[in-house]
Amino acid sequence: MALYAIGDLHLSLSTNKPMDIFGSRWENHTEKLRQAFSSLTEDDITVICGDLSWGMDLDEAREDFIFIDRLPGKKIILKGNHDYWWSTATKAKNFFGQNGITSIDILNNNCFFYGENAAICGTRGWFYEEETGTEHDKKIMNRELLRLETSLKAAGDRAKYVFLHYPPKYGTYLCTEILNLFDKYSVIMCCAGHIHGKSLQNIFEGEFRKVEYKIVSADHINFSPIRIL
Repeated sequence: MALYAIGDLHLSLSTNKPMDIFGSRWENHTEKLRQAFSSLTEDDITVICGDLSWGMDLDEAREDFIFIDRLPGKKIILKGNHDYWWSTATKAKNFFGQNGITSIDILNNNCFFYGENAAICGTRGWFYEEETGTEHDKKIMNRELLRLETSLKAAGDRAKYVFLHYPPKYGTYLCTEILNLFDKYSVIMCCAGHIHGKSLQNIFEGEFRKVEYKIVSADHINFSPIRIL
């Protein structure tokens, strides 16, 4: 059993949203994903850090979820900013059950134990490019902080590996509220996605305040999940 991470699959098997308009790296990216996952086993777990499907609702995203479900191993997903199909985790779980999708679970106000002493924690997060300083912004930020802390608390004394959609450190930007939670709960590693193309020039990867940071946007890691544990 091994733990992997990848983000931003941006699947569009039932919608007209070709990703190769964003550059040649995205050409045939669905097949690249299929081939990369083929080296995984049914015992492996992959955390997918948001932006799974361009579907505007669950029905439109059905073929994308079936594609993900057929990839080897268990998949744990979280919400990204382009997951317009998302309404509630409960509705998504019911949809999966109704459509025979059995290998996908949802990281939302919870955590998953891995092995004897590790925990998979996370939420979507929040980012500098979103509106800041408004009541709406504060409401969403506080909600994400509550979800993250709920996840971290659920992990207990286990080693905490956090998976977000938005990176809490990017260029000169720091999401101090999230980083403070990392300090409080002694987080080991943070994996995030969201960043693509030229913006990847400003990502941070490495250690900061005793936390190891990785960017797992699919195009950044050549559409191949990276091993975490």
